[in-house]
Amino acid sequence: MIHEHILQMSQEVFVLMHLCCPAVKDPMVVERSNLLSMMKLSIKVLIQSSLSLGRSLDSEYPPLQQFFVVLEHCIKHGLKVKKTFIGQNKSIWAPLELIEKLCPESADIATSVRDMPGIKTGLGRARAWLHLALMQKKIADYMKVLINRRDLLGEFYDPGALIMEEEGAVIVGMLVGLNLIDANLCVKGEDLDSQVGVIDFSMYLKDPQATENTQDDSKMTAILDQKHYIEELNRHLSCTVMDLQAKMDSLEKTNSKLIEELTAATDRINVLREEQEQLKQENANILQSSQRKEEVTLQDSQAELETYRQTRQGLDEMYNVVWKQYKEEKRIRQELQKELELQIGLKQEMEVAMKLLEKDTREKQDTLVALRQQLDHVKNLNLQMFNKAQVCNQSKLKSLAQKKVEDMQELEEKMIQMEAAMKELEFRFIFFFRFMCCFCSLFRAGLESALSTEKEQRQNLQRELQREQDNSTELRTQLQQLQGLQTELLDLRQEKKQLQQLCEEQEQALQEMGLHLSQSKLKMEDFKEVNKALKNHAWLKDDEATQCKQCQKEFSISRRKHHCRNCGDIYCNSCSSNELALPSFPRPVRVCDVCHSLLLQRSSIGS
Repeated sequence: MIHEHILQMSQEVFVLMHLCCPAVKDPMVVERSNLLSMMKLSIKVLIQSSLSLGRSLDSEYPPLQQFFVVLEHCIKHGLKVKKTFIGQNKSIWAPLELIEKLCPESADIATSVRDMPGIKTGLGRARAWLHLALMQKKIADYMKVLINRRDLLGEFYDPGALIMEEEGAVIVGMLVGLNLIDANLCVKGEDLDSQVGVIDFSMYLKDPQATENTQDDSKMTAILDQKHYIEELNRHLSCTVMDLQAKMDSLEKTNSKLIEELTAATDRINVLREEQEQLKQENANILQSSQRKEEVTLQDSQAELETYRQTRQGLDEMYNVVWKQYKEEKRIRQELQKELELQIGLKQEMEVAMKLLEKDTREKQDTLVALRQQLDHVKNLNLQMFNKAQVCNQSKLKSLAQKKVEDMQELEEKMIQMEAAMKELEFRFIFFFRFMCCFCSLFRAGLESALSTEKEQRQNLQRELQREQDNSTELRTQLQQLQGLQTELLDLRQEKKQLQQLCEEQEQALQEMGLHLSQSKLKMEDFKEVNKALKNHAWLKDDEATQCKQCQKEFSISRRKHHCRNCGDIYCNSCSSNELALPSFPRPVRVCDVCHSLLLQRSSIGS
């Protein structure tokens, strides 16, 4: 009976496939319509089975495997064959890899697929990519981005391909319904390169009795799950009650301790208040004494300042007078230095003139010696000539001798004149030298007397300056004493501020103790309310709830039911999207918004 029913259903499916396109002869159109109908069946079966199962799907779930096979055939339809050196290559990885450029959000999936060590072929990478996109619940968005760019898809597909036509947009619209499915697929351990992608039609042609048995089994599994959940909830409630009782005991102990500490603190506060009053009285006495001292010191300092100002005015006047005298003496000294420099220049010029006179006298002496030698030589020649003239012609010789004698007389006269000029020059030189010596001695005596007077005046000025410095040091010591009194006043004021700060800190400590007591009382009341709320919780059955408890919206295929693992009520996905770790569950589980806020408040109070 079952086999006959399967054959009858398969015949009806194929008749429906051929009826979708009765008058079309193009095989590409027939393939598109068949693939579209198979995609509708696979998505419908996958959604219905996942909703009845009520848990996340794994990679070994048969309807999910058949969905991936059908989707792979749809993407492969009309794909161009690329020729390489090895042979023909027909892989769907190239168009899927294009999504990384069009949608940057898919870059993480593409990089993780490329980094997988077990996958070597393009088909395996495409299958891994589809698995990861379904887990992210973005497969419809990625395929929509790809189909919208048909200008780029023309490189990979023929004109009549499914993705290039309207059927591709219809498939993308159907893929949106897969966002209801929670899938947990392990891609690394599977052999995606060598899987055979064959569509199994027997899955879509099942016996109705078998479906009823499966529904009963699913109900039994749901009842068992509820039973286990109730047991876990009871155990959790008992644990929480024990914890709350222990916390209540600890809070009572801490409350008694805090009361004792409060009494001790009040005693301390009374003692500190008495000490504060005593310190205030002492502070007032100190302030009065310090004010009196300040007044006395201020009067003394004012009188000293007046005396200092008067003495300073007198010293300034003395200093101005001394400074004027110093300037006049400096001017006189500069004039004397200038005269000295002139005298030194004259002396240098006289020395140069003396050197020149000495040179002239030496030259003239040398010329006199040379002239005397010439005269002697001429006399010898005259004698020789005279002797010769006596021998030859006495008459002629006489005339020549007379001429020579005249010449000799003229030369002698010239020599006498030269000697007289030399004597005059020597006399002038001696006179000038003596005059210069007398002038230098007189000038030196005048300079020495002027310098001695300047030294005496300088010594007097230095003595007056030392007296002024002594007076200024005395005034500085008096100012230092005044500064010491001011520092003492500042120290007293700082002590007063410190005492005031101590009083304020003690008052703040009292306020903090009161706040701690009020907070502990509030915690006790919160724990009592939580305990009452936990006792009233119960697991609600699926049949009893037709609408969400929080938003009051009715449940449907798109709006699924979800149990809160803390209170047991049924909510929609938007009202129970939070997850928290509970003591009865090892992992974070689904919790409604009300329980989420209540548990967070409890955890914050406990911290």
